[in-house]
Amino acid sequence: MRRSIVGGVATAALGMAGPAFAVEAQQVGERLRVEERPTVGIDARVGLGNFTGDLGRNTRVGPLFGITASAYPWEHGGVEVGYEGQRLPIRDERLRDDGRGEGVWRNNATLLAKAGPLIKEKWRPFVGVGVGLSYLNPSDGADAYYNNDWQTELPVAAGLDFRLGHLVAGARATYRFVGGEGLVRNPVTNADEKGSLFNGNVMIGGQF
Repeated sequence: MRRSIVGGVATAALGMAGPAFAVEAQQVGERLRVEERPTVGIDARVGLGNFTGDLGRNTRVGPLFGITASAYPWEHGGVEVGYEGQRLPIRDERLRDDGRGEGVWRNNATLLAKAGPLIKEKWRPFVGVGVGLSYLNPSDGADAYYNNDWQTELPVAAGLDFRLGHLVAGARATYRFVGGEGLVRNPVTNADEKGSLFNGNVMIGGQF
């Protein structure tokens, strides 16, 4: 008899809790303003950039190319994940012809969170912060002094996107705090050269 009573009470409690949980989840979604059909997109980007600090004295400004997928689950915020490839020319008097023709290939993956308002359904200024990981690979003629290296990155970005229908274009600047530098050593101190990375790019793609 007691088991039947307890079972009935538990069933009734669950029956009342179910709608309560559903209402609470709906309220949380409304407060976060999660979009029922989030905007998603993909784009291609090109740009230029270089290391700063000691690393920047060993390299020149180099071109980059990237592909990025993005989503906007919230009215004023979104996330993107992308790949970026870049070649940074080397300038180093220890190499033949000061390293002309040599370079460092950078292959990067980045996850970025973005925040910014959509103005008049077209303009979206934004700021972003995220995490990234790069693999650096020097050309064969530079590998006597330059090493293959994994670098962690903390990117901070600011930019402006313009949407016209399903077409989107934009420009941004990204400053990346770099960690784990082991690309090249200082010839005097034998310490790893340090620096950050600054890139700018333009992009074009589609959003749906």
